[in-house]
Amino acid sequence: MAAMLLGAWQARAATYYVVVAGLGGEPDYEQRFNAAAKDLDRVFKGLGDTAHVYTLNATEATAARFRQALGEVARDAKPEDEFVLVLIGHGSFDGVEYKFNFAGPDLTAPQIAELCDRVAAKRQLVVNTTSARGISVAALERPGRAVVAATKSGTEKNATVFARYWVEALQDPAADVDKSDSISAMEAFSYAAKKTAAFYDAQKRLATEHAVFDDVGRGEPVRETGNGQGQLMSSLTVLRLGGSLQASNDPGRRALVEKKEKLEQQIDTLKYQKAAMDPDDYKKQLTAALVELAKVQQELDK
Repeated sequence: MAAMLLGAWQARAATYYVVVAGLGGEPDYEQRFNAAAKDLDRVFKGLGDTAHVYTLNATEATAARFRQALGEVARDAKPEDEFVLVLIGHGSFDGVEYKFNFAGPDLTAPQIAELCDRVAAKRQLVVNTTSARGISVAALERPGRAVVAATKSGTEKNATVFARYWVEALQDPAADVDKSDSISAMEAFSYAAKKTAAFYDAQKRLATEHAVFDDVGRGEPVRETGNGQGQLMSSLTVLRLGGSLQASNDPGRRALVEKKEKLEQQIDTLKYQKAAMDPDDYKKQLTAALVELAKVQQELDK
C-alpha cells in the first residue's frame, strides 16, 4: 500500500521550468542567449505532461513578463512539485547589489528571490549563468533551494561560457555519470564546470569565471561537495533521459552540436583579440561566424 501511495504521489508531481534569455546588448550575445534558451525549451518540453515550461526570449524577456510567469508558477505549483529557474544573459554588480539585465528595467537578486519564495514547491533550483552572479547567491539561498552561479563573486564581470556547457550537459548522455537514466543538478554542474575550465585551458587564457553552488541554504557557496553541500543537488533531477537525449545522441546531431561549439569558441576568441585586430577585419570575421552559427542553430531547431 505504501509503495502504491508513493507511486501515485510521484505520478502527480510536476516540475515547473522557467528559462530566461536576458538582454544581449550585442548581436552575438543576443544570438547565443536566445539559442541557449531555445535549446532548453526544446529539451524540457520533450519531458512530457509533468513538465510545465515557460521560456522568455528576446523582447519577451522583460521584468514584467518575468513577474507574470513566476506568478503563474506560484499559482499552480504544489509543495510536492519541483521548480527550476535558469537565468541566461548578463548581470551587473555596482558594489552594492546584483541585477539581472532584462530588456527595460532590471531586477535585483532579492526581488528575484522574493518571486521564487512565493512558489510553494519545496525543492527548487536556481541556475544563474550571468556575469557578476556570485554575489546573488546570498540573496537567493534558502533551505530546500539549490543555487548555482557561474561566477564566484561580483567582481567576475566578464561574459561567461558556463551557460553554454550547462545547456550541453542536458543534451549529452555522458553527463549521466552514475548511469541512473537521469541528470541531476550536481551532475550538470560538474559537467559544465569541467567544460568551462577546459575552455580556458584550450584558449590559453586566464579563467575569468569560477562556478559555485549552495544547497544548504546558508553560508558561502562552494565549488565541490562536502560538509553537507551537494546532497540536495545530487537528489534533484533536472532531466530524465528520454527522447530528447536519444535525439542528441544521433551522430548527425552530435556533429552539429560540435560545430556549434567550435563556432562559439571562434567568436569568443575574436572578441578576446578585438583590441589587436583591424576593425574592418574583426567585423567581417565576426559577421561570417555569426551567420554560420545561425545556420547551424536552424538545423538544430528542426
